[in-house]
Amino acid sequence: MIKVLDTDNYVKEILTKSRPNEKDYLVFYDHRLGVACKNPRLFLIPIDDHLVHRGDGVFETMKFKKRKIYLLKEHLERLKRSAKSIYLDPPCSWEDVERIILEVCKASETDDALISLYLGRGPGGFTTDFRECPYSSFYIVVRKYPYKKESFWEKGVTAFKCDIPAKQSYLAKVKTVDYLPNVLMKREAILKGYDYPFCFDEHGFLAEGSTENVIIVDQQGRVIVPELKNALSGTTLMRALELIKDKFTFLFRPIREEEIYEAKEVILLGTTIDAVSVVRYNDKPIHDVRPGPVSKTIRTLLLQDQKENGVCF
Repeated sequence: MIKVLDTDNYVKEILTKSRPNEKDYLVFYDHRLGVACKNPRLFLIPIDDHLVHRGDGVFETMKFKKRKIYLLKEHLERLKRSAKSIYLDPPCSWEDVERIILEVCKASETDDALISLYLGRGPGGFTTDFRECPYSSFYIVVRKYPYKKESFWEKGVTAFKCDIPAKQSYLAKVKTVDYLPNVLMKREAILKGYDYPFCFDEHGFLAEGSTENVIIVDQQGRVIVPELKNALSGTTLMRALELIKDKFTFLFRPIREEEIYEAKEVILLGTTIDAVSVVRYNDKPIHDVRPGPVSKTIRTLLLQDQKENGVCF
């Protein structure tokens, strides 16, 4: 028979249950409470928050290194765009959102970490009706930075064409918490023994990875960027293009799969990987099966940029 506990005993029961990666969770903030907590066993979201049971919310993930948040403005601008596209406002001003982020990062008491922000429709019911939710929700999680060995960049990674199609254009451009296609892409990659999946749109054009942007370098040495009609415009990607504008020619246009095989370089860009070369695609070699000069240059520029820029806390 299922036990029915009073409040105190229920909280005690929660505190006995560990999380698989709780050692990596540093601090959690729930705007409904207006406080932060450092016990990961209390990192909880109400199940009636539409963020949870309907995917009615948006999110961002960014990083800080040496207590400097990288591309904070750019991530917040994209969060604003995503929220606006689903008619969602935060439960406080955007100025307060930024202030709270800085305070929560400081509370983590660490130099390097990842920050995840979640804006939800809020608690209030279990239907699709937004009117159930009298106020929106805002959560922050800070967790340990997932360091990679230098060999990750020195060796490069593998990729393949996954069975999951690119998202519809409207959804692809919104960083919604409904990441089921992305999850299925990553699952397929793992089960098939590849590092990263690539998805394509209905016309056969390259879209993106599960959480990364993809670019190629053609035989003329030009950086070719997908048009991003069915992909999220990555903050790392856009910053990388700004950093290389005086070094390499780049252009946006559709990319067909056969161009990946012919490319001199195929490069993935993202918050935790910066820039890494794909050296094999669908088990076939990319150029000389070694990380190329454009990839190395982009990563060097990004690392230098992270040292020189960022919002301190």
